[in-house]
Amino acid sequence: MEWAWIPITIWAAACQTVRTGLQKQLKGRLSTNGASFVRFAYGLPLAVVYLAACLYFTGKPLPGTHLEFYAWTALGAVAQILATNLLILALSMRNFVVATAYSKTEALQAAAFGMLILAEPVSASGVAAIVIGTIGVLLISLKGSDNAIRAFLFGWMEKSALIGIGSGALFAVSAIGFRAASLSLSEEFLPLAAATTLVHAIVLQIGLMLAYLLWREPGELKRVVQAWRPGLVVGMASAAGSAGWFTAMALQVAAYVRMLGMTEMVFTFLMSYLVFREKPARSEIIGVIVLVGGILLGLAVRK
Repeated sequence: MEWAWIPITIWAAACQTVRTGLQKQLKGRLSTNGASFVRFAYGLPLAVVYLAACLYFTGKPLPGTHLEFYAWTALGAVAQILATNLLILALSMRNFVVATAYSKTEALQAAAFGMLILAEPVSASGVAAIVIGTIGVLLISLKGSDNAIRAFLFGWMEKSALIGIGSGALFAVSAIGFRAASLSLSEEFLPLAAATTLVHAIVLQIGLMLAYLLWREPGELKRVVQAWRPGLVVGMASAAGSAGWFTAMALQVAAYVRMLGMTEMVFTFLMSYLVFREKPARSEIIGVIVLVGGILLGLAVRK
């Protein structure tokens, strides 16, 4: 299963592209916390199906859990809730593309956190690949800027960019937490370990957000139920993507998974060009080329 993480990650990135686009529409009908809650509440059934399939086809019992597993899962779950909230907040801002682009610095931050928390080294070539890919993402975000050079050098100082960086940091922490949780189960069949972590994480996230909404936004739950049709699609796309992320991160170092996950920006670019017939800017084309180059370099060093 040495290369299995590659198609799984690309699948996860594609699902995330769909989920982010749909979640932007929900933001107009629900609060930030309500839109975030939707992805977990409506995604749980598909996550349970994934776990059940792993158990059925392997014939294995559910892995035994322990305190360390729950601690790592809780860290990942809480960080993911906060990261999702920040990203949804960015979607409501005028310059949400910049915020989304800067959230992709999570690959760099995942490399740093992985070395600090899990002592998982990333090679110099790997770091270079992640940096190149991140530069490509930032170039893609320059579309519509009056001064592209100034935006590239100082864009990180904008409020939307800072929100994106914060979101990326929290997504990086969640990736490390979920990878550590899956590996702590000592399960040989890593997809089963990932599925177990996924279901436990979503259940915890639903409980935490349900308690918060009942306390602070009780009327929001009614709106979440009323938005069940788009919410179900968001939840299924989110769960399908999360299953991919969790499985890939159980198989491979989180930094490399998040690096390849930047293909989400390529999918977004292709969608805008092929579906919405938007004319690409020069910075977008250069950015896609640089991003793809960084990803290919990253895959080469992981042979």
